[in-house]
Amino acid sequence: MVKRIFVLALLGCCSYILQAQQMKQPTYVLAIHGGAGTILKKNMSDALEQAYRVVLEQSLHEGYQVLKGGGTSVDAVAAAIRVMEDSPLFNAGKGAVFNHKGENELDASIMDGKTLLAGAVAGVQTIRNPIMAAKAVMEQSEHVMMVGRGAEEFATTKGVEIIDPSYFWTQPRWDALQRILKRDAEKTELDHGAPQTQLAKPNDEKFGTVGCVALDSYGNLAAGTSTGGMTNKKYGRVGDSPIIGAGNYANKQVAVSCTGWGEFYIRTVAAYDVAAQLSYSSAISTEAAAKAVIEKIGALGGDGGMIVLDHNGQVAMPFNTEGMYRGTITKEGKIDVRIYKD
Repeated sequence: MVKRIFVLALLGCCSYILQAQQMKQPTYVLAIHGGAGTILKKNMSDALEQAYRVVLEQSLHEGYQVLKGGGTSVDAVAAAIRVMEDSPLFNAGKGAVFNHKGENELDASIMDGKTLLAGAVAGVQTIRNPIMAAKAVMEQSEHVMMVGRGAEEFATTKGVEIIDPSYFWTQPRWDALQRILKRDAEKTELDHGAPQTQLAKPNDEKFGTVGCVALDSYGNLAAGTSTGGMTNKKYGRVGDSPIIGAGNYANKQVAVSCTGWGEFYIRTVAAYDVAAQLSYSSAISTEAAAKAVIEKIGALGGDGGMIVLDHNGQVAMPFNTEGMYRGTITKEGKIDVRIYKD
């Protein structure tokens, strides 16, 4: 009898401790990222850092207002990403990088964790907010991915805003392309045509992506990702951002959005890998995310990070670079924005 009372008391104590720990952990409803890379405080002016923080906070605020008003996680993700797409600071939408021909080709995807419906566009040049086109593909077509002119034609029929490609032209992105073209030309001369034995590691100015994961009041998750791709990309290259399971994924258990060197996220099916770990093992979201980014992508030589939000409202934001633009907002509306490696 005494032994039984002791066991019951011990179980009760453990339950109390677990509940207390859970109460201490904030419940997040939205998380965003704006790209990962060599982001160092010493290379960032106070004014530029503040500009990044303002846009990140605005993105979190817009997504949160949707959730606070009873909106869905899908709508919140789209709202948050649109803010970053409209800013020239991020490699998505207005701030998209240039390809080898001096053109902008944009990719985006979105996924509803409740239904497993998804939509994506790739290689578009006239859609102001690619995330809205991806959302239209998901909600108003029987397809998952549309590319190029076909995606633009579909977006036009669905009322998605179409603009002239000149809208995406920005001086910093154009200058970045010219620097890379010059470096590549100089490297070619030094190599004298020697065969390439492995993937050359891109410079940070070559890539970057924005994304959002959200949990709504109905308990449903969603994830979205948008990018301008990789500076100087050739031959219609498409990275991981519009590929469901690679750069973006959501189900009833977790939502994931990735940023970094896309080829490695495709090869490791990074976003789905996190979800699979949670489904088929006893891993928790923080462990699964770290394993995907650090142990798998990092071990192969890939750079980047991801944001992960699970159905309990817990966030993981691992990255294997010097920094990642990122932010969270809790159920109570508390915003936390970070840039550098802590």
